[in-house]
Amino acid sequence: MRLEVNGSAVEVEPAPGQVLRTLLREQGHVEVKKGCDSGDCGACTVLLDGRPTHSCLVPAYRAADRAVTTVSGLDPEVGEAFVDAAAFQCGFCTAGLVTTVAGLHLHDDDEETARLLKGNLCRCTGYRSICDAVARRRNTVDPVAGQDAGRSVRSPAARRIVTGREPFTLDVATTALAHLVVLGSPHAHARIVSIDATDALAAPGVLAVLTHEDSPATLFSTARHESRLDDPDDTRVLDPVLRFRGQRVAVVVAESVREAERARTLLRVEYEVLPAVVEPEAARAPGAPLVHGDKGPEARISEPGRNVVAQLHAEMGSVGAALASSAHRVSGTYRTSRVSHAALETHATRGWLDQDGRLVLRTSTQVPYLVRDEIAHIFGLDPATVRVFTGRVGGGFGGKQELLTEDVVALAVLRTGRAVQYEMTRADEFTITPTRHPVRVEVELGADADGVLTAMRIDVLNNTGAYGNHGPGVMFHGVSESMAVYRCPNKRVDAESVYTHTLPSGAFRGYGLGQIIFAIESAMDDLARSVGIDPFDLRRRNVVVPGDRLLVVDAEEKGDLDMHSYGLDQCLDLVQTTLADRSLDAVPVPAGTRVGSGMAIAMIATIAPRGHFAEASVRLLDDGRYQASVGTTEFGNGTTTVHGQLVAQALGTTVDRIVIAQSDTDVTGYDTGAFGSAGVVVAGLALHRAALQLRTKILSAAAALRDHPSDEPRTWDVEDLTPDAASGVPLTEIARAAPGLTGQGTHDGTPRSVAFNVHGFRVAVDTATGEVTVLRSIQAVDAGTVLHPEQLRGQVEGGTGQAIGSALYEEVRLDDEGRVTTASFRSYHVPQMIDLPRTEVLFAQTSDGLGPLGAKSMSEAPYNPVAPALANAIRDALGTRPHELPMSADRLWRLTHP
Repeated sequence: MRLEVNGSAVEVEPAPGQVLRTLLREQGHVEVKKGCDSGDCGACTVLLDGRPTHSCLVPAYRAADRAVTTVSGLDPEVGEAFVDAAAFQCGFCTAGLVTTVAGLHLHDDDEETARLLKGNLCRCTGYRSICDAVARRRNTVDPVAGQDAGRSVRSPAARRIVTGREPFTLDVATTALAHLVVLGSPHAHARIVSIDATDALAAPGVLAVLTHEDSPATLFSTARHESRLDDPDDTRVLDPVLRFRGQRVAVVVAESVREAERARTLLRVEYEVLPAVVEPEAARAPGAPLVHGDKGPEARISEPGRNVVAQLHAEMGSVGAALASSAHRVSGTYRTSRVSHAALETHATRGWLDQDGRLVLRTSTQVPYLVRDEIAHIFGLDPATVRVFTGRVGGGFGGKQELLTEDVVALAVLRTGRAVQYEMTRADEFTITPTRHPVRVEVELGADADGVLTAMRIDVLNNTGAYGNHGPGVMFHGVSESMAVYRCPNKRVDAESVYTHTLPSGAFRGYGLGQIIFAIESAMDDLARSVGIDPFDLRRRNVVVPGDRLLVVDAEEKGDLDMHSYGLDQCLDLVQTTLADRSLDAVPVPAGTRVGSGMAIAMIATIAPRGHFAEASVRLLDDGRYQASVGTTEFGNGTTTVHGQLVAQALGTTVDRIVIAQSDTDVTGYDTGAFGSAGVVVAGLALHRAALQLRTKILSAAAALRDHPSDEPRTWDVEDLTPDAASGVPLTEIARAAPGLTGQGTHDGTPRSVAFNVHGFRVAVDTATGEVTVLRSIQAVDAGTVLHPEQLRGQVEGGTGQAIGSALYEEVRLDDEGRVTTASFRSYHVPQMIDLPRTEVLFAQTSDGLGPLGAKSMSEAPYNPVAPALANAIRDALGTRPHELPMSADRLWRLTHP
């Protein structure tokens, strides 16, 4: 078959049933991405005879004698607009978006752009910057030596991303690559009696069939933290007991995915089906089927005989007495749903043995060092014999703070000696990877006649699913800053995280805070109504202020968390003033709707507790540039850009002269990983310290050269470290005189500060349909010194967009037998561009005493206040309160039509 790709004739022979997307990637066009393979996300968009087309839906043979254009074959003008607008974060969707925009010839009409780009999903940006790119609005500036921190400079990877040249996990060639597929359990709870692999092993191309008999006996957790003891050891690579539908039963390794999938159908498995429990209330009741009843104390499960993985029952003061004497009391029960991370790049790992016999894993992870250490633990290897590294990772949101593909690839590589790849499908992402924890929260608040809090009580039930990965951490963190943000002498927490025979829950943006804040901030809104005061004023009367201790349920609590800067007061003022200014309303009120306003607050620690470590270095290169080495991963969090800014600021140079080496256990120093928003405040601070140390060394070396001048007399200008300086000692000369000049920096993640966010909405609700129109969306953030305004704005918009999705649309649904029924983007509503409002982002003017140059983290934080602010606005409009997420149109309709 002959076709034209980017103007060049190509002769190919497609495999039977092959689609154009996989054919193009086989031809080396890795700029064509896989996000869904069902035509729902647009990551694979190409121009077919000039028309934007999802190449995953086109049978390859239909491209015969036709012209195919990928992003790399386009006029660079469209891509350059995306560069100027900073219209990407992780960048996995960007090639498809650029191609679609080029094919549709879109211009400066945001409404038309939103309508025509509905087939292209972006999970990171919130879409505003993409509209800006289409309209040719420039949001970035050119670098200036020594002044790049605090300015919206271009990402160093920008041009590679918009042209599809930035390699993600599977975008590099590997010879003799075998492929792995997994047979999943058809039962929520079962024991494997036998597996007959005879026919599968005899099938063409099959290299191995691996079962629990091939698996190490070592128990571990897929969750990754600095201390592996934070999570229960309840998981095996392959287990003879199956605890949720889709759990690995067996693995087939073959020369191709097609051959592995065919062989998988030949496996014959006999199961003993066991009783299952899918609801957390039933799971902890006497006589319920036990999920991990076989585990002993070494697994670190709180009460396996009651299906409780972790629990907290504690009180400060006397809540009962305080409630009894309160002038105002409100209470309610709130429920949040399972939410999929829906990162556009699915989980994937490619593994092989290098020439020294070391195990190498290239993988889509947020935590390469933690993966390395746990792989070594599981397989009894010396960590020095394992290398883990990443390319650019296509989204994470906590979903890649797990070990989900690396362990089984390691097993396959060690058993076969071959290079092996495992790439999850989009259906896998929805049905077997961890989701946000669904939570039931009971809240009761008491206050005096003036609205000053007298008592706070919450009862929390987390459904952690079949495995306890992140179950303890999400529970403890969820009840922490959500309670500590308020001054109250009497507080009580009862919280349990419970196993069920459903797909596991895990780390998700906000790490448990979003669920609890939804309940508490909704109750605070009811309390404001009961007292008869403005909800902003109620918060002002009760929030912590500088000098207060951050207490949950222990009056004697002494930790490393404190307010090293404070901007909550500014955030409250900014949102209240902006929301009240109706002249700024850009969206007309739809006819026949009810209008309401609402707000909510959130506080979050800037670093995860119990240590988060980073080792970084900055080296002067021979050509006068600098190499900054740091272990953290780039997955749309923007740390790579900020790291370059911090180094450039310290060294008096520009970001384009900084080369970043990152996320490779063989190349960089140790790093706990890119989670808990630690990329700037931990790794960034370590890098900044390393750059300052290097600056001192450069100054010393330059002084030595000045004292022993060359033939031409020179002077040294301490402010001029550029390599082509007209005066002073050029860096190239310093590099020759002092080769390998390097600065080192570290950070151990303590002490920790807090960040604040306040969100306000005005909405219109159609009582006839339950449809919500967002008229205004405003978030004020206390991020300390803003190192990159455009990127920070994008993080807030993206977090808000994701939160609006989980507040109004998104829900991973399970049937009564634990089967996921929302297994595609088509049945799971990730917000499209047309679904999201523009969010006005306002910055408090603060500088943190701990962060680099006064900065605070702000990747997770924007998500947390959105759902309750939206719920409070809907309650204001309807006069009745929603208690369950998502607040979908059908649920809101039922609120007004009981």
